[in-house]
Amino acid sequence: MRKASGMKLTNRLVAFVTLIVICAMFVIFIGGAISFRKLGQDYLHHYLAGVVEVIDLEMIEPQGSQSLNRWLPKLLKASNVVTLDVSNDAGSVYQFRGQQKIDDPNILYRTDYPLTQNPGYVVRIQSIPPYTELTYSLGAMSSISLAIMIIIAGLVWGVNWLKRQLYGSELLEERGRMLLAGKLDDFAKGSEFEWPDTASLALDKLISELKDARQERSRFDTFIRTHTFLDQLTGSANRVLFDSRLQSVVQDQDNHGAVILIRISEWEELLLSKGKIVADELIQDVGMVLSNMIQRYPDSVLSRYFEAEFAIMLLQQPSKEINLFVSQLLKALERLTPAAPLHRDNWCHIGVTYFASGERRGRIMDEADMALRSAQLQGTNSWSVFQKDPQEEDTRGSVRWRTLLDGVFSQGGPQLYQQPAYLAEGKTLLHRELLARIRDENGLVLKASRFLPAVEQVGFHVRMDKLVISQALDLLKNGPTLDNFAVNVSVESLLDKAFVRWFRDELLQTPRPVLKRLSIEVPERNLSRYIDAVRTFLKMLTGLGCSLGVDQAGRTIVSTHYIKDVNISYIKLHRSLIREIDQRQENQLFVRSMLGACANTGVAVIAVGVENAREWQVLQQLGIHGGQGRFFEPERDLTQIAMKKRR
Repeated sequence: MRKASGMKLTNRLVAFVTLIVICAMFVIFIGGAISFRKLGQDYLHHYLAGVVEVIDLEMIEPQGSQSLNRWLPKLLKASNVVTLDVSNDAGSVYQFRGQQKIDDPNILYRTDYPLTQNPGYVVRIQSIPPYTELTYSLGAMSSISLAIMIIIAGLVWGVNWLKRQLYGSELLEERGRMLLAGKLDDFAKGSEFEWPDTASLALDKLISELKDARQERSRFDTFIRTHTFLDQLTGSANRVLFDSRLQSVVQDQDNHGAVILIRISEWEELLLSKGKIVADELIQDVGMVLSNMIQRYPDSVLSRYFEAEFAIMLLQQPSKEINLFVSQLLKALERLTPAAPLHRDNWCHIGVTYFASGERRGRIMDEADMALRSAQLQGTNSWSVFQKDPQEEDTRGSVRWRTLLDGVFSQGGPQLYQQPAYLAEGKTLLHRELLARIRDENGLVLKASRFLPAVEQVGFHVRMDKLVISQALDLLKNGPTLDNFAVNVSVESLLDKAFVRWFRDELLQTPRPVLKRLSIEVPERNLSRYIDAVRTFLKMLTGLGCSLGVDQAGRTIVSTHYIKDVNISYIKLHRSLIREIDQRQENQLFVRSMLGACANTGVAVIAVGVENAREWQVLQQLGIHGGQGRFFEPERDLTQIAMKKRR
């Protein structure tokens, strides 16, 4: 992949121009020095040749050699000649030795001159080169000094001019860096000083079109999810989503609950006599009543199962609570006034059946339908329960749950299990998700799906999150492993000001390298609902170095606009979407839609609950970024793993 240069264009051009000028100055100075030295040697050679010519002419005379002593020493001394020797084969005729002090004899200029008028005679001269004893003088070198100053001034002016001319290109380059860093929204519009203008305008246009395309893609992905899994009239789940959730629930261990069918009798006659508008208004009113009634049950699912039939699934609730809920539901529906030909006293009927893990989804729905038919036979608005062998259920009320949870919290909090999540092809460890478990009065380990509804019911979510986070931070600081860990935090806790202050103080007291190994996961449903209230705190989490993940994506159908609001690192799909995905085209469509929503955002999509190779193979074909589940590694007690590593 091609990488962006780390050096600005202006700096590169300035460095290039400066280097060229310096090289030119260096060449000029070296050439000038060599020429200056050569000129000095040529001058000295020419001068000494003239002196030798005079000596040659003087020695033609009979008394020439004696007359040299009268005038030649003064001339040689004035000419900086150190030694001069006139000799032939018989010996030296005349010698001169100057009195100059020479520190370095190697600098002397040495040469021999044969005398043309006196064959056989040679003059050997050692002389001081010209300019050797001269020092730098501003006056003498004024022209060179002025040239240097002019060059430097011109270079400074040229560099400043170049920077001004290329300022626009620097702005454009900096904008490109920010876009590559993912800050598309902050730098979608360029400055009017950017240059080249055409490139800046083209970039503005492309970014605008890209944002429109992303918005359209987001709307299209939301459209796909809603039309695949939601009823368009009531906004509740449709039959496809309900069956998928029910199938996933009965395949998990330690689950129990009830399926409730609500049917509007003679709805077809109402449709024929009053028209679609009136019939749809009744459906909407019933859907609104049902939606309000299930708000206090966090794991409930409401679906418009058929045109005039609704289905509700309640999880981890005792039969006493479910019976009370159905009675209240029937009273709430009786407050509605259906239009004729529906009879006010005999227009809605409810069928209830209980289920536990391991039962078949089709049989459960048949039992609920049989109970519904039994209620219809009574001739009034009524409800009926399918009679079957009693199922194992948790009969704890809120008081017993509070007592159990108080005991767990007083003993240090829940027991932590872990399960790894992998990226790529299931080989690169993303993190280990910490899973809370508690033991009941009989010592049995309860999964979070069993006790979390009770935690929310008795208002202990803040205490639970504090204890889990404290254990996680202690594990990160002092644990035997350097793996990354992920912790689930409820949005309800993030809405509590006291919890937010405590959490912030704990994070500020933790070293940043430790925080980089911590991931905070929040449920998608409540995050989308309370995004404005928790946005600031979530941005603070990522600013301190923590990673932010979204859990249980796809459990309900919501917009994925939260991806742009906060710095999400990854999204974990709900396990109901992954279960038997190789056989469910609608779930594959949902996963494709989620992958499309996260495209080009840097957000990884992780499949949770991968059970076998068939599911993982299909997920890889869809383009999933990572997986988590028993196919990779089952849940394990964290304390047992730590003890094994110490051994």
